[in-house]
Amino acid sequence: MRYGQRDVLEGVGLRIRRGELFGLLGPNGAGKSTIIEILEGYRRRSAGQVAVLGQDPETGDAAWRARIGIVLQSSRDHGRWRVAELLHHFARYYPNPMDPADLLSTVGLDQQADQQMAKLSGGQRRRLDVALGIIGRPELLFLDEPTTGFDPEARRDFHALLHKLRDERGITIVLTTHDMAEAQQLADRIGILQHGRLTACGSLRELAAAAQARSEVRWTDPAGTPQRVMTADPSRTAWELHQQYDGPVPDLEIRRPTLEDTYLDMVATELVTAPTRRKEAA
Repeated sequence: MRYGQRDVLEGVGLRIRRGELFGLLGPNGAGKSTIIEILEGYRRRSAGQVAVLGQDPETGDAAWRARIGIVLQSSRDHGRWRVAELLHHFARYYPNPMDPADLLSTVGLDQQADQQMAKLSGGQRRRLDVALGIIGRPELLFLDEPTTGFDPEARRDFHALLHKLRDERGITIVLTTHDMAEAQQLADRIGILQHGRLTACGSLRELAAAAQARSEVRWTDPAGTPQRVMTADPSRTAWELHQQYDGPVPDLEIRRPTLEDTYLDMVATELVTAPTRRKEAA
């Protein structure tokens, strides 16, 4: 994707598997929104090939659009709409919509069916956004920063809803987020986008291996002094400590790299190598 003389996406190769929850991460300006808008059919790419559910999004017709659901980062509707009324209204635009009453139960809003939207909490409003996004029985759901501003309880409930949609209804979900813990908990695979390039893609274990992220092993020695070592093979380190102590190791703790650790390592590496690549390209 090129804007004027500037490439905001370059050489991005990505395949998202049916039935998975895929997380797309990257710093602001990396091109996440652009890639999602291309996949949704809202932005024309400058070059390359794209297929979503077997069709080019640029030529997607109404039947194709009915197969995808979209939940934007923020949405605004008239606050006097009642929840069930709005779902019934949206259902009229799809050939085979979900039953609004059943859908309200699925997203946990059956008690708010007659409530005005202006009186919903932030978490409830986000659940309604998801309900509106899947009312047409989509095969693929795009979620853009879905839990921004959520409190911990609302975020936990929302995560449970996404797992339910994937596991029970088989919906493929593409999620963009800046919340590393959220991506680690939800995503089957994760793509990291930096400077318009997909620099890594895989499971958390695969990303950690690609980044050569090391685990931290902690224990207390016989003198009562805390010890700490960073290692790429924490299981072997723990086994060696057990051999050394001839039994349980006092206060043994293994801290494996989180997605945030891996992501920051990759971003730091990219910041070093990107200027070199740009110089070579010039």
